[in-house]
Amino acid sequence: MADLENKITVDERLGHIAFIMDGNGRWAQKRMMPRTYGHKHGAENFKNIVRYCGDIGIKAVTVYAFSTENWGRPKNEVDTIMNLLSQYLDTCEEEMKIHNIRYKFLGDMSVFTPELRKKIEHVEELSKDNGLLLNVALNYGSRAEIVHAFKVLAAEGKREITEEDISGALYTAHCPDPDIIVRTGGDIRLSNFLLWQAQYSEFYFTDVLWPDLSPSDVDEIVREFYRRKRKYGKV
Repeated sequence: MADLENKITVDERLGHIAFIMDGNGRWAQKRMMPRTYGHKHGAENFKNIVRYCGDIGIKAVTVYAFSTENWGRPKNEVDTIMNLLSQYLDTCEEEMKIHNIRYKFLGDMSVFTPELRKKIEHVEELSKDNGLLLNVALNYGSRAEIVHAFKVLAAEGKREITEEDISGALYTAHCPDPDIIVRTGGDIRLSNFLLWQAQYSEFYFTDVLWPDLSPSDVDEIVREFYRRKRKYGKV
């Protein structure tokens, strides 16, 4: 961990950071281990990074945990990810007490087992009054999210639809758009993640594989964010 005495702190300019947690499989393969080994280490690092973001004053963190496209991966890999999710949900009650985390799960939860859905609903309800917002995108795809939002608005009888209406019908209606989106693992793309919400987000791409991302790396991301001038289409 970073030296907590000298850790960076954030102000109101950086309220929401989002992570595309890429590179678990390659991290494992570099060590001549199966991809599932990388997901286990990535899951552990996810907890460390979220805690650190809260420590330095970030109010909202969103992580891309499992996309709608990830179901196409090998069955043993998907099964490992689902088992890790279930195990993680079992630890959330302790995490929320110690680290004041509020959990929200973004995506279509209907595909998960009744047991998993029950755990997700329990965690969300139990943590609803906590401070640090953690959005976990599960079975999430941004295009599917936008389609879902339009279906919600159509069901409400909307005929004249505004940007505000769409934003209010998205899975992220409860929080502001991300100030910065970080992708680990070296690829330079969004991969169907927060396409609507990323309108004026800053982007940060790093070759560091997700299990290796450290608090020091987060500090550098924050410093880089503050070096940029956000114009929002203006001069």
